[in-house]
Amino acid sequence: MKNQCVSSFFMSNSDPVEIDKFSTIAEEWWNPAGPCKPLHAINPIRLQFIESYAPLQEQKIIDIGCGGGLLTEGLAHKGAQATGIDKSEALIAIANQHAKENALNIDYLVDDVESLATRQKGYFDSACCMELLEHVPDPLSLIQACSDLVKPNGWLFFSTINRNPYAYLTAILGAEYVLNLLPKGTHQYKKFIRPSELAMAARKAGLSLKKLQGIHYNPLIPRVTLSHDIRVNYIAAFQKQI
Repeated sequence: MKNQCVSSFFMSNSDPVEIDKFSTIAEEWWNPAGPCKPLHAINPIRLQFIESYAPLQEQKIIDIGCGGGLLTEGLAHKGAQATGIDKSEALIAIANQHAKENALNIDYLVDDVESLATRQKGYFDSACCMELLEHVPDPLSLIQACSDLVKPNGWLFFSTINRNPYAYLTAILGAEYVLNLLPKGTHQYKKFIRPSELAMAARKAGLSLKKLQGIHYNPLIPRVTLSHDIRVNYIAAFQKQI
């Protein structure tokens, strides 16, 4: 499951209210018991998934929709030359502050990915775009821009939520209305993305699907695992074609 901290990155065609919503919790981003607790829980397994496909040591990697820098710092700790990009100035400020406190050299930017892609096309070895596609009006544009940023043969990683009745029951009714794990209105069912839709958009952007796995978060233990069950949350690895 995801909570309010799914991401705060929004492009020019996004709702500014969403940016403000995530900006208001910037000070709590690094609190493992705070509103971003589920994000802290799933971060290690996301990093593990990325590391199993893409080399990280001394590689230029961008975290798109980085928020306060949780995944970005994980990449940096693995030896990557990490860049984080987000539209929230408040979150980028928190990310910079936390990186400085931990003596990490991370390049954080307040920008949108389409704009950056026009300036740094093919600059990065890999790109990560986690819990973001279901929160932007034009995910196809985002996927294409992510691809543009990466070199041929480079790796791209996306995670999002599947669109089906079970995902609606679990990610919206269950998480937001029954268990109160998420603020009501965090997700909109119509913006969920089926794996087939992601794969099709990725192919159009010159990407080849290499792996697709489900992410299961049990908040009662808590425990996070990767599985073959992609009915709700899932993560995908793509490689850019030559």
